[in-house]
Amino acid sequence: MFDTRLRGWIDPPLTAAGRLLARVHIGADVVTLTGFVCGMTGALAIVFNEMWAALALILLGRLLDGLDGAIARATQPTDRGGFLDIALDFIFYGSVPLAFAMLDPYRNALPAAGLIASFYANGAVFLAFAIMAQKRGLETQLQGTKSLYYMAGLAEGAETIAVFAVFCLYPAGFPWVAGAFALVCYTSAAARLVLAWRALA
Repeated sequence: MFDTRLRGWIDPPLTAAGRLLARVHIGADVVTLTGFVCGMTGALAIVFNEMWAALALILLGRLLDGLDGAIARATQPTDRGGFLDIALDFIFYGSVPLAFAMLDPYRNALPAAGLIASFYANGAVFLAFAIMAQKRGLETQLQGTKSLYYMAGLAEGAETIAVFAVFCLYPAGFPWVAGAFALVCYTSAAARLVLAWRALA
């Protein structure tokens, strides 16, 4: 929901940083993989109840996730890079609620399962429509230049990272925040499903 509105703020510094890193021959795929490692290490820190370390690593990983696209645009975007970026994003997003389930299975396992399932629903609609949009030659620039069609939704990257930050800052509230965000994600998936159904009619 907020990703498109934030583009005007975050794109200029990311573009400048991406051009600088491209000039010193730091590749987009390397940054993608480094960001993924940071995010997964952050999830591991959650399992050991190291919440400040987890928050720092997750935010660093997301910063690098923004930089990889800027580097690709400053050089030559590739299908492999686009695939790697979206695939690792989905793996990372599922790892954070899983980590909270491992931290406290009694309190967190069921809310974490519900949240992961809502991510699955949202992601399934998102990716299925991207495939069909590619077949029909549909394009959008609302989320910036991407390697696949990014269908806007109620729950996107900015909202998810904000919720992950809340998890780390207030881990005792995980069951309630996860449950509420799962409802948001299911609503987003339903809205995307309806929009996709109409667009493909």
